[in-house]
Amino acid sequence: MFGYGMELEGLAFWLPVIWAALIAVAVAMYVIVDGFDLGVGILFKAAHNENWRDRMMFSVAPVWDGNETWLILGGGGLFAVFHIAYAVLMPALYVPIILMLIALIFRGVAFEFRFKSGRSKFLWDNSFFFGSLLATFFQGMVLGAFVQGFANDGRQFTGGTWDFLTLFSVVTGIGLICGYGLLGATWCVMKTTGELEIWARRMAIRFLIATIIAMGVVSLWVPFLGREIEDRWFSWPNIAFLAPIPLITAFTAYRLYRNLEAGTHYRPFFKAIALFLLGYLGLGISLFPYLVPPNLTIWDTANTVTSQLFALVGFSIVMPLTFVYTAYAYYVFRGKVAEEIKGGGYGYH
Repeated sequence: MFGYGMELEGLAFWLPVIWAALIAVAVAMYVIVDGFDLGVGILFKAAHNENWRDRMMFSVAPVWDGNETWLILGGGGLFAVFHIAYAVLMPALYVPIILMLIALIFRGVAFEFRFKSGRSKFLWDNSFFFGSLLATFFQGMVLGAFVQGFANDGRQFTGGTWDFLTLFSVVTGIGLICGYGLLGATWCVMKTTGELEIWARRMAIRFLIATIIAMGVVSLWVPFLGREIEDRWFSWPNIAFLAPIPLITAFTAYRLYRNLEAGTHYRPFFKAIALFLLGYLGLGISLFPYLVPPNLTIWDTANTVTSQLFALVGFSIVMPLTFVYTAYAYYVFRGKVAEEIKGGGYGYH
C-alpha cells in the first residue's frame, strides 16, 4: 500500500507537467502554422495587384484549415485535463475569444468564396484581411490578459467582463500583429517569386523591426506587472542562466535581417519561427508553473490522475498523427507558387 501511494503521489506531480508540456507544444504549433497564414492575410490589402493577392492566398489555401487543428488540440487538452483553469479562463476571456472566432469564420469563408466570385471579390478580400487582422489582435489581447493574471477565488473567475481590456493587452495585440506579419512576409519570400518576393522581403524587414520593438517593450513591461517575474529573471544565479535567451534572440533577429538582405529563400522563415519560439520560451519561464496567473498552478487546476491518464491515451495517438498529417501536407505542397494561372488555378514549382 505504501508503494502504491508513493506511485500515485509521483503521478500526481508528473502528469500535470507532462500535460502542460503537451498543451504548450500544441499552442506553439498553432502560433507558428496559423501565424504565418494570418500574417499573409495581414499583408493582403497592401499587395499591389490582384495577381499578387491570388498568389498569396493560394500559397496558404492548401494548408490553412489543417493549421487550426492545433488550436483545437490545445483548447481540448485544457478542457480535458485542467478543468478548473478552463472554468476560470473562459469567463475571463469570453469577449476576445468570441470575437477572435468570428473573425476566423469570416476569414475561412473568404477562402471558399473568393476564388469563385466575380464582382464581389473585393468583399472577400476585405473579409480575408480584416478577419486575419482582428483574429490576430484578439489573440494578442488574450495573451496580454493571461500574462496580467485573473481575479479568482480558486475555482471561478471573480473579475469583470472587461478586465482583459488594458493598455498592456492592447500593446500585446499590436505586437502579435507585427509578429504574424513577419511570419507571413517570410512565408511569401519562401513561396513566391519575382516582384512579389522582392516586395515581401521589404515588408519582412519592416515587420522584423516592428516585432523587435514590440518584444522589447513587452519584455521591459512584464517585470513591472508584479508577482515573481522580476525576481525570476534578475535575481542571482537566475540571471546567469537566463541572460543567454535575450542574447540569442537578438542574434537570431540579426541573422534574419542578414538573410533577408542576402536574398535567401527558406532561412528567413525558419529564423522567424525561431524568434517566435524564443519569445515563447521567455513567456514560459516568466509564468511557469502558473496556469491561471497569479495564484493557480498546473497542480492546483489538474483533474484526477485517472482522468489525466485516460485522456493521455487518446492524446498520445492524436497528436503524433496530427504532426504526420501536417508534415505530409507541407511536403505535398512544397515549392514556390507559379506566377501564371494554369487550368483555373496556380501550380507549384
